[in-house]
Amino acid sequence: MAGAREQGPRGRHLEAFFGCLYYAAMRPAEAAGLRADQCHLPETGWGMLTLRQGIVRAGRSWSNDGAAHGTRHLKARAEKDSRPVPIPPHFVRMLRQHIATHGTAPDGRLFRTNRNGLLQKTGYGEVWAKARRDVLSEAETASLLARRPYDLRHAGVSFWLSSGVDAMECARRAGHSIAVLHKVYAKVLDQTQERANSRIDAVLRKWNEPE
Repeated sequence: MAGAREQGPRGRHLEAFFGCLYYAAMRPAEAAGLRADQCHLPETGWGMLTLRQGIVRAGRSWSNDGAAHGTRHLKARAEKDSRPVPIPPHFVRMLRQHIATHGTAPDGRLFRTNRNGLLQKTGYGEVWAKARRDVLSEAETASLLARRPYDLRHAGVSFWLSSGVDAMECARRAGHSIAVLHKVYAKVLDQTQERANSRIDAVLRKWNEPE
């Protein structure tokens, strides 16, 4: 994200957008549609984002009003459902600073173009691609490491799992079913299981030590 910040005004505007994908494991469409009234950002401690919709590119021929983009309810959720996602103090401060510096669009969206338009995948994709080139080594840049902004979401969920957060809670925060979580993050879950088994073994050995 530092690589985005160093690219000037557009990069600084998108730093918190990329933060949404990592710290809250949001989908890009959810971050593009995030409004200030969905953000609980206290001065200290953890905050909360209440996700309600995403903005997706549907194509003009597929929309009722001819618009290229449309608002959709959360993926795999009922139309009026929401998904609360706790966010750590560091990211709370980042969002507070973003709003203080950049304000919001007339409809309350945190992220938009210079003319208050909807963020385009090509636009934030260009910033992310340059950030990768600037921050990663040549070999890393040629690899699949964080190739797409969407990969930040995967990295965020993997971090939660590797930190010991319950898999069901990770799935809830990310808006996954538990079945999808186990399929997509099987390797991370295996590592988490191995660490849990080691801890249980250590306790059992201690219990069985002769007095």
